[in-house]
Amino acid sequence: MTGVYMSGSGNTKHCLEKLMKGLLSDPVMIPIEDPGAAAAIKADEEIFLAYPTHFSNIPYMVRDFINTNSGIWKGKKVFCLTTMALFAGDGTGCAARLLKKYGAVITGGLQVKMPDSIGDVKLLKKPLEANHKTVEETDLRLGRIARKMCATKTYPQEGLSFFAHLAGLFGQRLWFYNKTADYSNKLKVSEACAGCGLCTGLCPMGNLSVKDGRAVSAGRCAMCYRCINSCPQKALTLLGNKVYEQCSYEKYR
Repeated sequence: MTGVYMSGSGNTKHCLEKLMKGLLSDPVMIPIEDPGAAAAIKADEEIFLAYPTHFSNIPYMVRDFINTNSGIWKGKKVFCLTTMALFAGDGTGCAARLLKKYGAVITGGLQVKMPDSIGDVKLLKKPLEANHKTVEETDLRLGRIARKMCATKTYPQEGLSFFAHLAGLFGQRLWFYNKTADYSNKLKVSEACAGCGLCTGLCPMGNLSVKDGRAVSAGRCAMCYRCINSCPQKALTLLGNKVYEQCSYEKYR
């Protein structure tokens, strides 16, 4: 069993690790941007694929990875796990349908709530205590689910039904599909940028570089929010124009 994940603020990585440690004593986990991710999937029979939900859809980075490595999925048993702030719809189902196209066998799906990681939209922000409670409740839920999976040998099927598909489609995806149809070119760098280069090492796409003392985007942003939530100068934004909070899983533990 191998876990492959996309994680920006650390939420999704934590949830995958929590679930897999409930199933295995020493789980193998690898970030999706790792050059060895495709080989790890090819070498194993059962895969846990984890990612954050983007507007009731899978992140384009995950879709691109699945499509680019279409030949590795045939016959693989894949369990999809997605994290959400408020609503996922068929977040797991979106990946499941694509994976089935390439011959994967979908064993189940799980959609779990975690604190929002979008630091440049004020409307989505919650008090620290509320985010801490969310993490605490999700940890307990993941523990219960792992124990049930071990005891019954059955996996949850969240987000995989026809009704979940309708909820995701009409709840968000129809209205916001353009935001997940490709990598984003909307990343903004303000004059506050000091050109430290921290963001260039954090970006899973290698989308950022420093030129003339300032960070520059190449227009292939995965919307993971790593750079925005880590910039010492709060100089990077994506959906909004001001950083209200720099989010990370560690902050809410």
